[in-house]
Amino acid sequence: MIRVLLADDQALVRAGFRALLDAQSDIEVVGEAADGAEAVRLAVQTRPDVVLMDIRMPVLDGLEATRQIAADSRLADVRIVILTTFDLDEYVFEALRVGASGFLVKDTEPVDLLRGVRAVAAGDALLSPGVTRRLIEEFASHSRAPLAPMSLDALTDREREVMALVGAGLSNEDIASRLFVSPATAKTHVSRAMIKLGARDRAQLVVFAYEAGLVRPGWLG
Repeated sequence: MIRVLLADDQALVRAGFRALLDAQSDIEVVGEAADGAEAVRLAVQTRPDVVLMDIRMPVLDGLEATRQIAADSRLADVRIVILTTFDLDEYVFEALRVGASGFLVKDTEPVDLLRGVRAVAAGDALLSPGVTRRLIEEFASHSRAPLAPMSLDALTDREREVMALVGAGLSNEDIASRLFVSPATAKTHVSRAMIKLGARDRAQLVVFAYEAGLVRPGWLG
């Protein structure tokens, strides 16, 4: 059973998501929060698998709530999906930097929402290659916090190469084709890079690739 926490200041939005999610045999809504502070409290209390987090909320916004949940060692297994009205919200990249696993536009189709929740619960990042490219192009250069130095000394040359391709928005299949290896080998390199750098998921590896200078706005084709 996938346990989901809803965090949105609009009761009607929460009710719509709850009705959709609770109708699934493998998903259970374990709580609803109307602001970010309540979202953090309920995350600690209910230990959900996935938090659907609105960015713009009173008391504590979704960005800070995401930061606090991602930084709490007790919640290391909690995955956060940002809910946004626009597919290029100015806060989305920053949310990925602080620990979100991806994002969904609020008017996404129900089947895509369900697919996204299941994917994130399974450990995948909710970022398509096209979205990854646009996010970095549009917002990485406007990141609010200064970039922390990112050391790649632990990575092999091939792992750095693969990480750069992940940062450029390539899927494992695309990486395999580019490097003339199997998709399984590409996936192994990605997984090893994530482990060595302590990345929570593929979304955070994309952010690390940017911070390390492996990919920059304007470099993506």
